[in-house]
Amino acid sequence: MRTINKLSAQSIEALSKPGLYADGLGLYLQISSFGTKSWLFRFMRDGKARKMGLGALHTVSLKLARQKAQACRLKLDAGIDPIEERAEEKQSRKIEAAKAITFKEAAEKYITAHKPTWKNAKHAEQWPATLKAYVYPAIGDLPVSKIDVSLVLKVLEPIWTEKPETASRVRGRIESVLDWARARHFRSGDNPARWRGHLDKLLPARGKVAKVRHHPALPYKEIGGFMADLKKMEGISPRALEFTILTATRTGEAIGAKWPEIDFEHRMWTIPAERMKAGKEHRVPLSARAIEILKELVSDEGGEYVFIGDKKDKPLSNMALLMVLRRMERNDLTTHGFRSTFRDWAAETTAYPNELVEMALAHTVGDKVEAAYRRGDMLERRRRLMKDWSNYCAMPARTGDVVPLKGLGR
Repeated sequence: MRTINKLSAQSIEALSKPGLYADGLGLYLQISSFGTKSWLFRFMRDGKARKMGLGALHTVSLKLARQKAQACRLKLDAGIDPIEERAEEKQSRKIEAAKAITFKEAAEKYITAHKPTWKNAKHAEQWPATLKAYVYPAIGDLPVSKIDVSLVLKVLEPIWTEKPETASRVRGRIESVLDWARARHFRSGDNPARWRGHLDKLLPARGKVAKVRHHPALPYKEIGGFMADLKKMEGISPRALEFTILTATRTGEAIGAKWPEIDFEHRMWTIPAERMKAGKEHRVPLSARAIEILKELVSDEGGEYVFIGDKKDKPLSNMALLMVLRRMERNDLTTHGFRSTFRDWAAETTAYPNELVEMALAHTVGDKVEAAYRRGDMLERRRRLMKDWSNYCAMPARTGDVVPLKGLGR
């Protein structure tokens, strides 16, 4: 009588009585009291009898059942309990399933974690907007652990040449989300959205697919006429634009100005680090006209913000100054461009050092340079710089060549 491969397809078909039917080497066909048939592997482990289900007959054939039983015997021979191994694998799958999140879920968690550190409101708005527009349709519902370079390229390639600046920002945001996911153990391996040494080998550099577009700026020769027209306009938005130009600050810094930041006695505006792009406190000496604008806006009603928007507890919107330019029919200009106007005027008509002008613009000039100026007369020279700029802005419109202003900054 055979001790292995006792069963055959025909004999299995004929069997119907509940019980166990040995095939040999631990493999059994099990027939339940309900007539269902399934496979069972029985073995001894540490002196204890154990049994392991291998699947129903309608799913696992006799041939496959014998292969599964053989695999179990090999594991036992290697000192591995097949039942415990299967339980561990099942538990691992449960853990992985519990940990699995989609790219969109990872991105939302990243935004929630980092949004409090973003100083720029526009930046905070653009993050979810660009992901929703360009990323989520392609990979938003996919597991973040499965995002690879081909999927990243699926997002970037359609917009890389058409919208290079946007595409570059989208790439950086995908990279940040994937770095976060790796740090939180939602994925492993290299970041497929990394640029240097990776995507730079697959996509053309941004500078090669589009020319850099600068903020449209008013030629400094025309600033006198422009400011004269601006001064004639009524309303808080024109005064905010005038103040922004006179202080050479960024739009967000100016419209976010608060009264506690203004020191009328010392004619100084101190912008706290949390409102500055570079994350450093910035002091702005105020010219006579800038002080005049502020005094016009002082109200007994109180309020935290200097340039109040639609509500007393809210500042003007980012669009308010741009709308002033549109009312002046100067769609060719941007508010930020007046910083370039100031920079060109200082470089071409004054003797102020470049480093001093850069500091007036709150640009990073290096710790050593900044320290050197702080030890000297930086603030007083910057006060003269802003006074000269204000005076130049108040001059009538010029035609022809501009004669450099002698002695400025000396």
